[in-house]
Amino acid sequence: MIGLENWALAGPEIFLVVVAMGLLMFGAFRGERSVEAISWISALALMICVALVVKGNSGTGYNGLFVVNPFNAAMKVLALIGSAVAIVMSRGFMSREGVWRFEYPIVILLATVGMMVMLSAADLMTLYVGLELQSLALYIIAAFQRDNLRSTEAGLKYFVLGAVASCLILYGASLVYGFAGTTSHAGLARVLAEGPPSAGAVIGLVFILSGLAFKVSAVPFHMWTPDVYEGAPTPVTALFAVAPKIAALGLLVAVVMGPFRPLLDQSRQILIAVAVASMAWGAFAAIRQDNIKRLMAYSSIGNMGYVLLGLAAGTEEGIRSVVVYMTIYLVMNLGTFACILAMRRDGIMAETIQDLSGLSRNHPRMALAMLFFMFSMAGIPPLAGFFGKLNVFIAAIDAGLYWPSALGVAASVVAAFYYLRIVKVMYLDPPVRPFDAPMEGVLSGVTFVAAVFVFPFFLVFQSPFLATAQAAAHALFMR
Repeated sequence: MIGLENWALAGPEIFLVVVAMGLLMFGAFRGERSVEAISWISALALMICVALVVKGNSGTGYNGLFVVNPFNAAMKVLALIGSAVAIVMSRGFMSREGVWRFEYPIVILLATVGMMVMLSAADLMTLYVGLELQSLALYIIAAFQRDNLRSTEAGLKYFVLGAVASCLILYGASLVYGFAGTTSHAGLARVLAEGPPSAGAVIGLVFILSGLAFKVSAVPFHMWTPDVYEGAPTPVTALFAVAPKIAALGLLVAVVMGPFRPLLDQSRQILIAVAVASMAWGAFAAIRQDNIKRLMAYSSIGNMGYVLLGLAAGTEEGIRSVVVYMTIYLVMNLGTFACILAMRRDGIMAETIQDLSGLSRNHPRMALAMLFFMFSMAGIPPLAGFFGKLNVFIAAIDAGLYWPSALGVAASVVAAFYYLRIVKVMYLDPPVRPFDAPMEGVLSGVTFVAAVFVFPFFLVFQSPFLATAQAAAHALFMR
């Protein structure tokens, strides 16, 4: 029988499931008239869940299948905020496209439950259940605009390649179980620490890391990202860029630094190779992109490379840099996609970089916000993105990863080209026909908050974020 302590430990997840089921019934009886109420209630439920996570207790429950600690709590908060903001940013676009259905926010709620379960996984089976709950929901919303060829193609590609990644993880888990005799994270850490690892366990680790690399769109498992980002409805792309990435990255950190920490030397080799390849490909492949959503896809690939470099350090400072970087990454991307969602002429989305020509004269506030986001992504001081990269590189250098850090700095310089290209187009190119005005209230609010966070808020008030990240990282190193 499940005790009250177990119910309390998984309280945020249970709360979201209950809300999702209640809203599903409400939508089924009220029909499409309920979509506005359901969307706002869903966003409110996600923010209430943030409070429940922050106020919740740490511990292990459900017979060692589920764990809550400061690290996964921090990553849950970021994923919840990303999902909530993605829902409220979706209304205008989905309404204009005629696909504003009550199922949309409910599916995002269920996907978020999956993200939270996989972050709290203390067993490979719990990990897989959470991962599949998230993935199945995301496959649906990738193709939510089902009358649009690009959207259905994006959903199909994401489903097929996602199924391959899931198979890799499951096969790796079966290998690990076959050679270690357990799927429990605590049991695996104990068995793997007893002596030299078996070849089968190492191969299983490689398969698991490969599947998780797909989920964070790291090279060479990135091939789905540009097509899905471009083809999916723009609000869905905004969601894909933040919440699932944060959850998958948190899961990757928990796996590497948890059950497989005795195999850290083997993991580090894979992580360094993937990180360097991601940073390089994200920098060079984006140079020729004209579609801004595809460019953001390659930017995401590059950003995951920097984060994986912090993880490869394998130190408390490295994990702290990961949490700080993902916090900044969340805000930068939400702000950028709010601006992309405002790129409309006569109600039709504009998606090319040239559509931003002369934006500073037609929409000066939007141009200023985009300038902050682009400079931050390029890592230009004193914006928040600079401190994110600085923390990663310091952690990597302290861990002796000199040449990967040098390559990361070089990739960051190359990537600055396409970020600064957008700034040049906005401020120096002759203006084209202005976008529809005014900017929607929700998008304007998200853009303003994100821009202020990037500069100057994080510069002045970064101490609380660093302290929270330090506490989250320390939780993974407590014995």
